[in-house]
Amino acid sequence: MGWFERNIMEPGKLPLLLALISFVLTFLITRVITRLIRAGKGPFGNVSSGGVHVHHVVPGVILTIVGGFGAVAGGQYGFGSTLAAVIFGIGAGLVLDEFALVLHLADVYWTPNGRKSVEMVVLTASLVGLLLLGFSPLGVNDLNEDQQQNRAAALVTVLANFLFALIALFKGKVRLAVLGVIIPLVALVAALRLARPTSPWAKRFYRNRPRARAKSALRSYRHDRRWVTPSRAFHDWIGGAPDPEPARSLERR
Repeated sequence: MGWFERNIMEPGKLPLLLALISFVLTFLITRVITRLIRAGKGPFGNVSSGGVHVHHVVPGVILTIVGGFGAVAGGQYGFGSTLAAVIFGIGAGLVLDEFALVLHLADVYWTPNGRKSVEMVVLTASLVGLLLLGFSPLGVNDLNEDQQQNRAAALVTVLANFLFALIALFKGKVRLAVLGVIIPLVALVAALRLARPTSPWAKRFYRNRPRARAKSALRSYRHDRRWVTPSRAFHDWIGGAPDPEPARSLERR
């Protein structure tokens, strides 16, 4: 209880905690409902209006806008801010559950591309969880008292970590780049390691370096062979496995 008061209540992080809880619960409940619809079980069904299927990203966008503006207007404390945080979390859960649809501008919910929605939800929940645990973007929370008074040192730290994260992104390591914004060491390690062979960095700097290209391809192959299958199994366990290729139809679910 002391940890909760010290790390959540006093810094004013209760709205963030409520937003995270409502975000995760909304995603899980939505996935349960869509899987029941897919299996033809339960009382649930698709929502249509005038012959148009209404994806749940639509109410999600509305709730996100309402919650976001409500949070800005309500300040950091009070019932209004907590209510706005819950509304925002629900809306964000509905939107990111169909992140792949927005990205591809196509209904890919039950296809392999639909896994991007689950990946985005897991990544978002992880980042917000790190913020709740005390990590601060760009590592500013790691500065001591003297450094906090020195704006130049703080600015250099922020810019350096941002540069590392940007290099990691340019090297095709999107997840590590995003996590590196919160945890500086992650961005540094990702920036120093070899780029993925299909990344802009590899195309630009490995073009005339066959040994670097070969090493990058081999390392990428070993990494994917080790992690892609468990990662897909984990995402399928959370969000449901995609339809087999021959069984797919034009219908949503």
